[in-house]
Amino acid sequence: MWLNGTAQMALHAVLCIAESAPARPVSVTTIAARLGCPRNYLSKTLYQLAQAGILRPVRGPAGGFLLEVRAEALSLAQVIAPLVHRAQPRCLLGRPSCHDKTPCPAHAKWSALRGACDDFLQQTTIADLLASPDRLALVS
Repeated sequence: MWLNGTAQMALHAVLCIAESAPARPVSVTTIAARLGCPRNYLSKTLYQLAQAGILRPVRGPAGGFLLEVRAEALSLAQVIAPLVHRAQPRCLLGRPSCHDKTPCPAHAKWSALRGACDDFLQQTTIADLLASPDRLALVS
């Protein structure tokens, strides 16, 4: 599975929020500046995550967003789920119909790879990424 730009931006934004002090909201402006992305687009994405129960918006002059779910319990799959359309997986070779009963030549290997990607997203948490020795490269 390849993540679209919105899902990638959402993961980076959630990492920014998770890095901040737990009780200190992070503003959309701060996150947008750090990620180098449009503030309005980011704001809409963060509100989608809030509607999904991933983030909690905080209003006011010191407002912004907090994690609604602890980083240790928040999988990457949960973060991207509200932003990635999970329709029937498309055939790698572009066939209109490709499944176990009528597979294309790449179906078996592609299905295994897709399954491994799904497993990674389900099993990896935001806290796992923050604990990585390479975490400084996460949001740059």
